[in-house]
Amino acid sequence: MSLLKEKLRTIFPQQKAEIAQMLKEHGDKVVDKVTLAQAYGGLRGVKGLVCDTSEVPPDKGLIIRGYELKTITDKLPEEILFLLLTGQLPNAEELKDLQNELKGRSEVPAYVWSVIDAMPADSHPMTMFNTAVLIMQRESVFAKRYDEGMKKDEYWDATYEDAMNIIATLPAIAAYVYRKRFNKGPRIEQDKNADWSGNYVHMLGLPNENDEFAKLMRLYLNLHSDHEGGNVSAYSSATISSALSDLYYSLSGGLNGLAGPLHGLANQECLGWVLETMEKFNGAPTEEQLFKFAQDTLESGKVVPGYGHAVLRITDPRFDAFLAFGKAHMANDPVFQTVERVFNTVPKVLSQVQKIKDPWPNVDAGSGALLYHFGLKEFSYYTVLFSVSRALGICAQSIVSRAMGYPITRPKSLPTAGYKKIVTATVNV
Repeated sequence: MSLLKEKLRTIFPQQKAEIAQMLKEHGDKVVDKVTLAQAYGGLRGVKGLVCDTSEVPPDKGLIIRGYELKTITDKLPEEILFLLLTGQLPNAEELKDLQNELKGRSEVPAYVWSVIDAMPADSHPMTMFNTAVLIMQRESVFAKRYDEGMKKDEYWDATYEDAMNIIATLPAIAAYVYRKRFNKGPRIEQDKNADWSGNYVHMLGLPNENDEFAKLMRLYLNLHSDHEGGNVSAYSSATISSALSDLYYSLSGGLNGLAGPLHGLANQECLGWVLETMEKFNGAPTEEQLFKFAQDTLESGKVVPGYGHAVLRITDPRFDAFLAFGKAHMANDPVFQTVERVFNTVPKVLSQVQKIKDPWPNVDAGSGALLYHFGLKEFSYYTVLFSVSRALGICAQSIVSRAMGYPITRPKSLPTAGYKKIVTATVNV
C-alpha cells in the first residue's frame, strides 16, 4: 500500500467522525439565505456546497488546505495533490513514494491511441482529450468493485485507484493529443526518470532549454489544480460523482464544462487580445498608449479580457505568480512586456468605472503569454493544459467526498411561476 493511501486510511475516519458530530450538534444551523436575484443569477455567492480541498476568499485568493497560494508556488504538482488529499505537504519519502506510484500507473491502454488516431483530423483538442478520458472507463476499479458489492466505507479506496490511474496517464494522453492534432510528429515515449510535469514537457516535444519550460509547466499545473467547489468544472464533476458515477464519467463531464468560453477558454482569449494590441501598435505598446486604448475599449462597449473575477477583489495570486516567473525568465519578451504594461495600466482605467467591482487581473491575464514564449502557440490546446491540472483538484475532491459519505446532489428547483407566488406572498404580508 502506498504511503499516501495509508495516511488517508488514518485521516478519513477522523474527519468523517468530526463532520458527523458537527451535524448532530448544529445540523439545523442556517448558514446562508438565497435571494431571488441569486436564484436567477446562477446561485452566485450562495453557500450551499462543501469543498474540503480549497477555498477562495475574495480578499486572499486561492487557499489550499489552509495554505495561501503564495506560500506554495514553488511546490511540485505531486506535492499539491498530496496536500489536497491529506491537508499536509509530503515529506521527502512520501513525495518519492507518490511519484513512483504515478510512474507505475502511467501506461496508457493501447486502444486509447487507436481512438485518438481514428478521430477527425480537425477535432478540437478538448474533444480528443475528453474522449480519451471517457473511453478508459472500462478500466474503472470503482465500477468493477461496486458491481461486486463493495462496502460504502471502501468507496473512497476504489475512487483513489481510479484517480491515481487517471492522473498518471493524463500527461501522455494530453501530449499525444497535441502532437497528433497539430502535426508535430509521432508519439514520444515517456521519460520515467522525470517528474510528472517534466515528463509531460518531454512528451510534448517542445524546446526545454535549461529546463525552463518544465519549470513553467510545474508552476502552471500547480496554480490551476483546484479552485474550490463552485466553478463549473468542479461543480459539474461533483454532481455527476454524487450519483456514484465513477471518476472517468465525472471527470470527463466536468472537463466538458471547462471547455466553455466562460470558464477554461479565457486564457486564450486574453492572449489573443494582447497579440491584437501589439499588432495595432506594431510591437509592445507604451503604458500611455495602453491607457488610452483601454479607455477606448470600454467606451466601445467591449471588455479587457483577463480583468475582473467573479469572486476575487484583489489581484489573483495566480497572476502574481505568473508575473514573477515572467520577470525572472522572459523579461525582454515583447509579449510578456505587454502583459506587464497592461497590468500597470488597465486597473487604473477600470477603477474609474463605478460599476466595476474588481479591476484587477485574474490568472488568465498572463498565463497564455508565458506558454506562447516557449513555443506553445496553438491557442485551442490551452484548455487541455488547464484540464490536466484541474484533474488534480477534481479527483481529490471526489476521493474526499466518497470518504465522507456525502449524498447525491439534488437541490430543489422551481418554475418562474413558483417564484412569482413566493414574491407575491412576501409582498402581501
